[in-house]
Amino acid sequence: MSDFTKRVCNSWRDLGQSWTIPRRSCDIFSITKWYELKRCTSHNLVMMVARAYRYELDPNNHQRTLLYKSAGTARFAYNWGLARRIEEYKSSGQALNAIELHRELNARKQTEFPWMYEVSKCAPQESLRDLDRAFTRFFERVKTGKRPYGFPRFKKRGGRDSFRLTGTIRVIRRSRVRASIQLPRLGRIRIKEKRRDSFYRGRILSATVTRRADKWFVSITVEEELADPDEKSHLPEVGVDLGLTVLATLSDGIRVENPRPLRRYLRRFRRLSKALSRKKRGSKNYEKAKMRLARLHLRIHYIRQDTLHKLTTRLAKNHSVVVIEDLGVSGMLKNRRLSRAIADVGWYEFRRQLEYKCSWYGTQLVIAPRTYPSSKRCSRCGHSKVTLELSDRTYRCEACGLVLDRDHNAARNLLQLIDDLAAVSCTEAQNACGERVRHHPSSARSDAFSRKQETDNR
Repeated sequence: MSDFTKRVCNSWRDLGQSWTIPRRSCDIFSITKWYELKRCTSHNLVMMVARAYRYELDPNNHQRTLLYKSAGTARFAYNWGLARRIEEYKSSGQALNAIELHRELNARKQTEFPWMYEVSKCAPQESLRDLDRAFTRFFERVKTGKRPYGFPRFKKRGGRDSFRLTGTIRVIRRSRVRASIQLPRLGRIRIKEKRRDSFYRGRILSATVTRRADKWFVSITVEEELADPDEKSHLPEVGVDLGLTVLATLSDGIRVENPRPLRRYLRRFRRLSKALSRKKRGSKNYEKAKMRLARLHLRIHYIRQDTLHKLTTRLAKNHSVVVIEDLGVSGMLKNRRLSRAIADVGWYEFRRQLEYKCSWYGTQLVIAPRTYPSSKRCSRCGHSKVTLELSDRTYRCEACGLVLDRDHNAARNLLQLIDDLAAVSCTEAQNACGERVRHHPSSARSDAFSRKQETDNR
């Protein structure tokens, strides 16, 4: 357990708080209000995790036809189940679950849908389970009042085709030929993967086959043991400020440039979209133009994902504590001038990847609240500006005369949040024991943290 974790844990024990050690092998700290301790674990534990390994398939013409049939069967079962649930609810006011729908579908399959026997039975069965989960999430959002509610919608043909399979699934590795995967009712399909160290190690739970453009992928969900990560207290701590021109600015001064894949291919994207709009729907030329546009979408997706994966893996492996901001991406996307640039960066995807990678590598993740003034505050003296325009790319402090890049100053302030959190915990521990409290040098920040915590406790 790192020194930062020990300091905070000891402070909470001094306060008399109840403490439980969950069965996790990582230390993650998330600040949702002003500071809230989320997880703290001891070492020497082994955690069972479900990981997904994704490979690109190389099917022949016959296997490609079976893949299309399986995806179409799964889509038909989903739409049929959704129509049946709506019809049953209107007539009797009752809802059908996945088991009842699957039982009814099996009874009608032989007479009304005999073509379903050409594919695996798992495709429609898992699709009805997905429909059941979609209704469960819909009712949860209705009860909590979260909008939009997200009522399940019918799937249309030609979108992102996918289906999930269970049962006997195994990856066949050979030394001289390319590896292949054994799927139910599909047989052995070759994989475009040559590295032997990238295959799974564990028990296969399911396999999800997805089509993107004209490429087919399989994602294998594997249950495997994750060893307890090594001690990382000797590694440095870092604050990360996300931006548009520069993807990420670290507190140590390192800048990660934003590739801007959508902006790079925007002219080609417009040309292909205009060419598609001029084709007659349903014709072969329309399908060819549609596939060319889909390939460009996939290329943009690859560039964005490659950049985010490399950056998040580097941060999780080489640092003991990572501090990021809680950005309201959905609200920022309503800005008609910056929405395209914000969507091109992928801030939410960056946070999602960083969260699970920090849990894998034993890195502490601190998420600063949205009200934390990382950009307006001086990282040297703590003075905060009243207003700061978006066009001001250089931070100039009126109190101490600091002149620094705006993003670098914000990253340094995010790094100082770790000391603020530890200082507030120690301050509350001393106050609970009746001793005299000595404030942190940045007393304004400590008082703000203390006042917010007292308000939340009430």
